[in-house]
Amino acid sequence: MSEAGGGRGFGSSVPQRAPWSLVAATAALCLVSATSVWTAGASPMSREEKQKLGNQVLEMFDHAYGNYMEHAYPADELMPLTCRGRVRGQEPSRGDVDDALGKFSLTLIDSLDTLVVLNKTKEFEDAVRKVLRDVNLDNDVVVSVFETNIRVLGGLLGGHSLAIMLKEKGEYMQWYNDELLQMAKQLGYKLLPAFNTTSGLPYPRINLKFGIRKPEARTGTETDTCTACAGTLILEFAALSRFTGATIFEEYARKALDFLWEKRQRSSNLVGVTINIHTGDWVRKDSGVGAGIDSYYEYLLKAYVLLGDDSFLERFNTHYDAIMRYISQPPLLLDVHIHKPMLNARTWMDALLAFFPGLQVLKGDIRPAIETHEMLYQVIKKHNFLPEAFTTDFRVHWAQHPLRPEFAESTYFLYKATGDPYYLEVGKTLIENLNKYARVPCGFAAMKDVRTGSHEDRMDSFFLAEMFKYLYLLFADKEDVIFDIEDYIFTTEAHLLPLWLSTTNQRISKKNTTSEYTELDDSNFDWTCPNTQILFPNDPLYAQSIREPLKNVVDKSCPRGIIRVEESFRSGAKPPLRARDFMATNPEHLEILKKMGVSLIHLKDGRVQLVQHAIQAASSIDAEDGLRFMQEMIELSSQQQKEQQLPPRAVQIVSHPFFGRVVLTAGPAQFGLDLSKHKETRGFVASSKPYNGCSELTNPEAVMGKIALIQRGQCMFAEKARNIQNAGAIGGIVIDDNEGSSSDTAPLFQMAGDGKDTDDITIPMLFLFSKEGSIILDAIREYEEVEVLLSDKAKDRDPEMENEEQPSSESDSQNQSAEQIASSSQEVDLVDQESPEESSLNSHPESLSPADTDDAASISPSEQNSNPTENHETTSLDGECTDLDNQLQEQSETEEDSNPNVSWGKKVQPIDSILADWNEDIEAFEMMEKDEL
Repeated sequence: MSEAGGGRGFGSSVPQRAPWSLVAATAALCLVSATSVWTAGASPMSREEKQKLGNQVLEMFDHAYGNYMEHAYPADELMPLTCRGRVRGQEPSRGDVDDALGKFSLTLIDSLDTLVVLNKTKEFEDAVRKVLRDVNLDNDVVVSVFETNIRVLGGLLGGHSLAIMLKEKGEYMQWYNDELLQMAKQLGYKLLPAFNTTSGLPYPRINLKFGIRKPEARTGTETDTCTACAGTLILEFAALSRFTGATIFEEYARKALDFLWEKRQRSSNLVGVTINIHTGDWVRKDSGVGAGIDSYYEYLLKAYVLLGDDSFLERFNTHYDAIMRYISQPPLLLDVHIHKPMLNARTWMDALLAFFPGLQVLKGDIRPAIETHEMLYQVIKKHNFLPEAFTTDFRVHWAQHPLRPEFAESTYFLYKATGDPYYLEVGKTLIENLNKYARVPCGFAAMKDVRTGSHEDRMDSFFLAEMFKYLYLLFADKEDVIFDIEDYIFTTEAHLLPLWLSTTNQRISKKNTTSEYTELDDSNFDWTCPNTQILFPNDPLYAQSIREPLKNVVDKSCPRGIIRVEESFRSGAKPPLRARDFMATNPEHLEILKKMGVSLIHLKDGRVQLVQHAIQAASSIDAEDGLRFMQEMIELSSQQQKEQQLPPRAVQIVSHPFFGRVVLTAGPAQFGLDLSKHKETRGFVASSKPYNGCSELTNPEAVMGKIALIQRGQCMFAEKARNIQNAGAIGGIVIDDNEGSSSDTAPLFQMAGDGKDTDDITIPMLFLFSKEGSIILDAIREYEEVEVLLSDKAKDRDPEMENEEQPSSESDSQNQSAEQIASSSQEVDLVDQESPEESSLNSHPESLSPADTDDAASISPSEQNSNPTENHETTSLDGECTDLDNQLQEQSETEEDSNPNVSWGKKVQPIDSILADWNEDIEAFEMMEKDEL
């Protein structure tokens, strides 16, 4: 699925009653006949081992499902670390992710047909009774139309499909009388108001009780939706129409698909990621096969399979030709710009594209499916799981992994197509990794960081709906499943819809509108089943021969775009300068920039701007390197902006004569002890030697067991923290070296890490501007022993100590209450503050402000969830408060003075004013902040 992770695919063959069975454009009919072709390519897995692995999958499902029912039901999802249910509104909001939760026992509904696939028919019957008894679809809650459709509506329809199948068999569900279908119809009508737009594209969210645009609905003001959100409805809505005879559902879903097709970019035949639901204008013009678009392509092909409408096949093939022409760069699948598809829109891939090899199998295009799948498998072998996003040189971009099933899905379909036991071994690896790294006492926990193995208190419903279904079917023989899986099509959430719906209640006009306004290349379309000898040459080692060159692709890291660099290595030339390596104080780097046509402009406020003029480059290759460098700068800035902003912290002086009445507003750190989750740290302060804390301390006895004071500058914040921690300090306070700086005039910011693993830093670290820091330094000079409290917010004063000795009048003049601090911190606009210097900066076209040197360093790319609507291309070289600076210093070990008076969330210039000469070429980077992951 496009936003939360989903499944795709359908059974490996179709019944003769399907009208399209002889003209399928996919390899569906051919998969079974090809399953024995590859068996000589790898050591076959014994029947006993396959059964053992299948039983292991059953046990794993029982562990996940059983803990959900015991500890979470009737909540929507299980929180496996805390062994309780996740209820919307009772847990801190996770943003858009929570839009899947509607207080309708999501995991139970999503798991219904999985129970039948895994032969748990008694549990299925019990689950259906619970759904009918307990689930309420009339809740006052705003939910995602997309997620509710694929998970809940799809789950109810899948459950109904298998309930009537079991009833026909005569043993189970004899009492069933279409109750799940009636619930699905009720939910379908609740979703229909979302389609009340001029375009026919649905609103992205709807209130289950109040619908759209009513005051109590709290939704209906959105203007944008993702392509997959609007284009992943046809299977469920058409099935609902075919089951019930109510054609309105299929009509609405068809209208949305028709509109998306009309709005495709005509020269490239690609669609963007985000579209305005009222005007049809593309909001994000980058295009790929991953997040935000993926299941749109999937549903075009499957709509043809389920409904027999040729126009859907023609549309899919037209898009597929464009995908293979522009996006596919085997083994990579890289996003491009819809208007300039020869230009890559980004240098990383997201995990949702892992479904695409499976879709290619169904299309009958096996070679690229094998290549991309193998590349993904190599990434998994390196990190144990597929990171949420990874770069073209296979570094982690976003480190989370919410137990997505897409790779397992593609593994299943490749095995069905080839019969190669290699894919059974791949599935075995997935099982082992899940049990070794994700299994916890109360279920399976999502990975917060695949590099560290840390967990997140999350087990999404799609994990039960899809992962176990595909893994079980991978190892199951036909007799291991109580029904013929080939009689059904899988939705994007792996729910099962019967293929006989293609001949039921056909009341919708199937006029082919596709070829009326597009010139089709007939060679693109397979109107007959592909010849298995073409798909699978008579060579048992064919698949292995495709995989072999990719075995070390991750370790060698030489995808497209890197090859020329390696060639330059062999010729003795230095590789192009990468943005992540750039240091503004390095003369050699400045010379390289000049050669690439990039110049530096020093502003009066101390910041530095980068400006590129391609015509000033030494050569066309240097100009290309310069463009890439500027693009990388923009992307680095975007990555840093995705870091969730932490609230201010408090440094409270609790010793005589202050007694907690002086509370200093402090900036947090993205590493070390999180004061919002742990008890405050209290201790006496001591200055470190050297004061900058950039080397091993020469006075460890002075800071042992105390909170060390260190000065900003000369090295990374994380390096300072490690040095004082090694000396025995229990905490650290970094004081700004820019004299006169104050939290009264400058927005606070968070101290970044150094781009490396900072889990070794276990002490709390806070930042004080010069004015606030001087209060502590003055207190040390006057009173020698000064005790402070580091916390997420000010604590109550100590009345007993205060009564023993009253504070001096001098200290009284410096005091402010915790309430005052809280009030003032709320008045600081961490997002929209803009200094006069920034206003004038924004008036300069063709300028990019990437950064000075300072303490701040790269934030882990796994951090995300910033304001998705902001543009982040213009960033100054100012220090921790600027995002791009954090990225630029990833490799740096030194820093210089900087201007602290710049907001970390300041307004920035739009890309077209930064790089006028290249504005359309790199427009996609402007939109990278919101990826539907």
